[in-house]
This record gives sequence, structure tokens and C-alpha cells, in this order.
Amino acid sequence: MAATSNTSTTPVDSVSADELAAKAVQKRYEGLLMVRTKAIKGKGAWYWAHLEPMLVRNADTGLPKAVKLRCSLCDAVFSASNPSRTASEHLKRGTCPNFNAFAKPISSVSPSPTTVAAGTATQTNRKRSSSSVTITATGQVLVASGSGCSYQATPLAIVDPPRSFGELACSPSPGAVMTASDGSLAPQNQHHLVLSGGKEDLGALAMLEDSVKKLKTPKTSPGPTLSKSQIECAVDLLADWIYECCGSVSFSSLEHPKFRAFLNQVGLPPVSSRELAGSRLDVKYEEVKAESVARIRDAMFFQLSSDGWKVRSFASGDRSLVNLAVNLPNGTSLYRSAAFVSGFVPSKYAEEVLWETVTGICGNAVQQCAGIVADKFKAKALRNLENQHHWMVNLCCQFQGFNSLIKDFNKDLPLFKTVTDNALKLANFINITPQIRITFEKYLLHECGSTEFLRVPLRDHESLNFGLVYTMIEDVLNSARALQLVLLDETYKTVSMEDPVAREVAEMIRDMGFWNDLEAVHSLVKLIKEMVQEIETERPLVGQCLPLWEDLRTKVKDWCSKFHIAEGPVEKLIERRFKKNYHPAWAAAYILDPLYLIKDMSGKYLPPFKCLTVEQEKDVDKLITRLVSREEAHIALMELMKWRTEGLDPVYARAVQMKERDPITGKMKTANPQSSRLVWETYLTELKSLGKVAVRLIFLHATSCGFKCNGSLLRWIGAHGHSRVGMERAQKLLFITAHSKLNRRVFSSEEDKDAELFTLANGA
Repeated sequence: MAATSNTSTTPVDSVSADELAAKAVQKRYEGLLMVRTKAIKGKGAWYWAHLEPMLVRNADTGLPKAVKLRCSLCDAVFSASNPSRTASEHLKRGTCPNFNAFAKPISSVSPSPTTVAAGTATQTNRKRSSSSVTITATGQVLVASGSGCSYQATPLAIVDPPRSFGELACSPSPGAVMTASDGSLAPQNQHHLVLSGGKEDLGALAMLEDSVKKLKTPKTSPGPTLSKSQIECAVDLLADWIYECCGSVSFSSLEHPKFRAFLNQVGLPPVSSRELAGSRLDVKYEEVKAESVARIRDAMFFQLSSDGWKVRSFASGDRSLVNLAVNLPNGTSLYRSAAFVSGFVPSKYAEEVLWETVTGICGNAVQQCAGIVADKFKAKALRNLENQHHWMVNLCCQFQGFNSLIKDFNKDLPLFKTVTDNALKLANFINITPQIRITFEKYLLHECGSTEFLRVPLRDHESLNFGLVYTMIEDVLNSARALQLVLLDETYKTVSMEDPVAREVAEMIRDMGFWNDLEAVHSLVKLIKEMVQEIETERPLVGQCLPLWEDLRTKVKDWCSKFHIAEGPVEKLIERRFKKNYHPAWAAAYILDPLYLIKDMSGKYLPPFKCLTVEQEKDVDKLITRLVSREEAHIALMELMKWRTEGLDPVYARAVQMKERDPITGKMKTANPQSSRLVWETYLTELKSLGKVAVRLIFLHATSCGFKCNGSLLRWIGAHGHSRVGMERAQKLLFITAHSKLNRRVFSSEEDKDAELFTLANGA
């Protein structure tokens, strides 16, 4: 039994030993790399410029098994156990054929001077036919004579610097070290070398010495050799990366010396920034545009998406970038163009921009455009276009609708005003009163590990930015424990005796109702923000609008119950915002999309008419009759009745509603997102008139969220947008980068990603 036990544990012990040995080798390798890096920067031994650590791996296991040193001059490999001995035996003694032991580069000599007594000589094993003088970076003189001896002397003192480096070697000043062919030495001076440019000259002197060495030993380590096609492919990829970064990488940065050195290191020629910003950009734009036009032409219909009408502040004034994109039935989105607007945007102007974009896409075949979705800057423009063209369905963005709900609560819900005023009073008192602030910082450091102020928003024309108010509320909630401890401190008690505000704030902090209201407001806003973020990420279709608002009502009802808030005022504000955003297409798409069919008692899958109000049922009839011709109106309504009573075959219904778990988010999602439309086009062919309406309705997006331009390009436009050529370049850059991002379904900007990255880094 014991023998069996020992036998079974032996492999584990051996594996453990191998891993420990590999870790030791890896650590030794990393240590040598660190030493070499410091040495190359002038903080270590000279020989590291020529010796490179190598990690040798086991061919079977792949684990590190040894560390070697490779001579970069002749590619010889040595043991790494004693780098100093390797340097002495291989480099100094002349074993390396490409190393001159008597004239080391200045940059490779240790900066600490060596004091040698006058007349001291060091024997070398290498014979030279003539004498020479080498000056180190610290002013040290190395004298080599023809007899094979080299002498090391203290630094020279130069009162009147020679005109050239050659003069320094050939015409020493009085008191300096002298040498003759017989190896005799002259008296030496104990002063340091003084150069006319000071210490900064040492770098230039090192460069000169390196140049001399390159001329004497022209052999260099060969760089990578690329074929012409490989170079062209690499430059194309580089250009694509720069275009798709859309202003984050400037064209002028291509001229940076370090970047040019990088290109040379990997075997690429210098890249012309003028070419990339000119002819190459034009070619790439035409290529991408042709692909986009072809995909739109192949689609039977499309939806125009418009985002960005809200004016933002630019460096050169108030300007806004309006992005115009095309949503296709297969679920893809294509960038179309950008409109740059400034100041107040009249509804009529917006209407003209939208319609010109539609006609620019499909010409006279305007019925190819099934509708428009836009952020709600002016609903009048959308209504006008819909009234003029009966086949269109023009929607307001749900992302904007939910965001506006937060503004509604802040403006019209008394709870928000009470919480804001109380939080402002508390935060201002803590920040402004020195004794209390110091005490608060002490307890905050102990409880939270930070000493930051409570962030307080500034009033702008008697109003407050609620985004900043929300941040202040978060700060107060996170500091709750520290605030409780402040009240118990003697400092606060002393201040409270004279300051009535301190007593009022103390009562507020002790009041559980204050904390309940504070947490209630924070919780409600967080709830809506999470839904807004999900809307932006998922980009729901129009059929999802009614379920979205119903989900919101359910969550808010639970919120009211949890925090003991009256439901009436909150529900009233939600209904008001719902009506402002509501469109009959919400109800129609919800009814016609097989994704929302409900299984009844008989086993049939029927449309969810029972979830609609009476008014919404009427909206479904009105919308369907509007979207078809007058001749087909009664046929479409008869088919709707058939759809209502018969529904869809259970097998097809289950196939449409099949879900699978998203590997990234972990949420359950529809397995075949396009199946709702395809069922109407391929299976429900007997409902011909209703099918025409259904396939156009159920693919429509309910949000205009899409491509986000980064701030770098927006600032560039703000500074150079008045130039016609500059604006054309900006349009082309926007088109290329937006086309790429929409293809990859990347809807965030570089700034958002960087912010998330740094947030994660701080958390780690």
C-alpha cells in the first residue's frame, strides 16, 4: 500500500520540481533583461550593449530550461552564469572578431572615473603597431602603445578646448598625459575634462564615437526583408487603422522620428502623410462608398436613422454633428453622411435635410424608404414627412424618450426637489466649513480610503444639471458612515453650539427619512439609466417599445413599494412621457411580430391583442390601412382578422421565439433575429397585403443610436470646419470609420472605451 502511494506521488513531485526550476530560469532571464535595459541607458556595465540574454525552452514541455548570452556582434552563444567573465574573455581578449577592445564606444564606458597612479600600466594580450588615445565619456584617457601595453590615466583638464576631437587626441595641452611609440608616459593632470557645451556634450561625443565604430565595423544585424506585396499590404492596413480611428491619430504624427524608426525597424519605408490624407484617402472612400451603395441597392426597403440634432458646445462655437445612417431589413446599418449645423435648427431645415438624404439614396423610388427614426429635436419635421408620404413610419428615439423621463422627474416630482435641496445644503456645509471638512476627511479616509470633497454642482441660470446632482447624491450616500462619525466628533459638537446650520445638518443626518429619500431618488435614476444603457446597446426594434414601457411601469411600481412612495404622481409623469413618444406603429408591430405571439388554451399561437388598450387596437387598424393603397385597405383588414383568429403554426412560432444565451452578456436572446420577417415573406404568403405591411414594420429600429464620433475629430472640425477641403476630408474620414464600426457593430467611441479601461485599471 505504501509502495503504491509513493509511486503515485512521484510524477506530481517531478512536475512541481520542473515548474520551480522553470520559474527560477524565467526569473533569472527577466533579471538579466532588466540589468541590460539599465545598462543601455548608461546605468550599468558597458558590455551589455553587446550581450543579449536568450531564453532556451524545453522542446517537449515548452518550459524555460536555461538562460544564455548571445553576442550581437558575432552571434556566438555563452553561458549566462557570469556575464562579466564572458565579456572579459570574449570581448576584451579579442576572441570576438568584430569587437575592438582598445576603443570601446563612449556610451559603453561606466561613467564613474577610475583613479590610477601615474605610470601604472595594464598588460594586454593584443599587439598593436601604433599608439592611440581614446577619451571616455567622463574624460578618462585610455592610451595604447605599439608595444601592446595600454595605460589608463585620470581625466584631462582642458582650459582652452581644442577646435576638434582630433586635436584633443593629437595635441595635448600642458600637463595632460603624453605618449610616445616606446610607451613612455608624461605627467598627468588630476582635473576633470571640461567640454564647451557642458554635460550635454557627452551624448554628442558618444554619437561621434558610435559613428566611428560603424565606419570601422560596417557589419550590422540585418533587419526583416519584406516583399513588395507585403509592404503594400502593411501600408494599406496602417492607412485603414488611421482612417478608422477618425481623428484620434493625426496624419502629422506619421512624421514623428520614433514612428519612422519603428517603420524602419520592421522593414517598412516611410509613409507619406500627404499621400494618406490625399490620394489614398480618396481611393479608400470611393471603395467603401461603392460597397455601401451596392448593399442599399440590393435591399427592397430601408429606414433612415438620424442622430445628433441637439447642439453641443465646440471649441469654435456651438456646432452639432448630425449623423445620417441607413438601417437595412437584414439587421445591418450603413453610414450615409453627416450634416454640420450650428445654433438654432428650424424644423423646416431639418425636414429638408432628411428628405434630401432620402432622395439622394433612392432617387424617385422614394417608397423604398419605409420611414425615419430620429432623436426628438422637433417632432414636427417627422410628422410633416409622414403626413406627406403615407407609406412612411417616422419614429422618435426611445433612448431620448427614457432620458427625458429623468428630466421630467427632476422637474415635476417634489421628492427630487426636496432631496436635491437637502443634499446641497449638507454638501456645501461640509465643504465650506474648514473644521468640519478636516474632520470629515479624517473619517472618510478611514472608512473609504479617500479624502475627496463632496462634488457639488453649480447653478446655471437658476437651474441645475441633474447629472451633476446625481453624482453629488452618490457621494453623500457613499459617505454615509463617515458623516455619522463626524456628528460624534467633539469638533462638530463645538461648531454646532454656535452655528444653526450645523444643528440643522446634524438633524438631517440623524433623520432616517432623509436617507430613505436620498436612496429612493438614487435608485430610481439608476433604474432608468440602466434601461437607457440597455436600449443603447441592444437597439430594440419598434415592436419592443410597448414591452419596454410596460417593463418600466412594473419596475417603478416595485420601487414605489420599496421606498414607500405614492404611485400616483410617478405614474402620471410616466404616462405623460409615454404619450409624447407613442406612435401607432408600436402597437401594430407588436401585433404583427411573431416574436410576441402568445399560446392560448387550444395550443394556437395568437397575436397579443388582449395586451392592447381599445385606442391602441384602433391605431393598428388605422396604421395598416394607411400603409397600403386604398384598393388593398379592406383586404388588409380581412387578413388582419384572420391573423388574429388563426395566428401562426406552432412549429414556426416556436422556431421564431427560440432563444439562446449570449456568451458575452449571459442574457437570453433570440436565436434567429431575422426569422420574424422571413416567416411573413416565405410562409405566410396567403396574407399578401398584410404581409407587405408586416415586413416593413417589424424591422424598423426604435432608436437612432449608432455611430459615435470621437471628440478629436469634432474638435478638428470646430477649428477647421470653415475650409471646404478640410470639410470634404472630414466627411470622407467620417464615412470610412463609421462604415467600419457599424459593420463590426461597435457603437461606442474611443473616449468611452478609454474611460472604461482606466476605470477597470483603477479598480484593479
